[in-house]
Amino acid sequence: MKRYLLTEMTWEEVRDALRTVELAIIPIGAHEQHGPHIVESCDAVLATEMAKKLGERLFPKVLITPTVNMGVSSHHLNYPGTITLRPKTLISILEDMVASLKLHGIQKFLFLNSHGGNQSTLDVAASSISMEQNVDIYYAKTTSSAKNAISKNIKSTLFGHSCEREVSEAYYLAPQLIRHEKITKGEINEEGRWKKLRPGQAIQGFYRYEEMTKNGCIGDATKASYEIGKEIVEEALENLERAIEELLSLDVQKCKSLEMYRV
Repeated sequence: MKRYLLTEMTWEEVRDALRTVELAIIPIGAHEQHGPHIVESCDAVLATEMAKKLGERLFPKVLITPTVNMGVSSHHLNYPGTITLRPKTLISILEDMVASLKLHGIQKFLFLNSHGGNQSTLDVAASSISMEQNVDIYYAKTTSSAKNAISKNIKSTLFGHSCEREVSEAYYLAPQLIRHEKITKGEINEEGRWKKLRPGQAIQGFYRYEEMTKNGCIGDATKASYEIGKEIVEEALENLERAIEELLSLDVQKCKSLEMYRV
């Protein structure tokens, strides 16, 4: 299948593609520990592979940019090899990418994110860049919309990092990420401050990942499979494709009153 992948195109090919491109997908990942059984580039690679598949589905309307392969990972820093960006750094990178591509005529952007730690930063980035650069910014977590496949296949109470969901996605999208002989369950600390600060609690806040898990992963990756990964990924791609098609079909009128907020 065809796709417009910016890293594999000449400037003349990009110029010609821009005749039909309506939206740029910016894959965003992280470089952080993923327990004993997945390499640290996992999030960046999964974001890239999801973007490629989405680009094939939406060809010739979308262009896929280079991946932002580091993210906000301060909670993983005590595990060797993790590299984190400050939230303002990630926002600055995205501001510059959007400004560059806007110069070439692209007005709509999707931040396709595979790392949960980026989500709050992307919320701020989407609103601020949309207003400051007068563009449309959307953002999505790569597979979170696959609610049917996730509820059917993922039974761990605590999951989301190097677990049966993420390892299954890697089996389907990028099996080279997996250390198959080391796949294991998360070693969860049953007591600790982290339980009081998780999403859904009365108070939320920062805690380091080793407060929650001894080996850096959660869930039960031993239950992961290619089949589960395919089911989750394909449901998510269908949802993302449909949502983008709907957004592109809308002729959104800009509110002129927003001009006073532009800097």
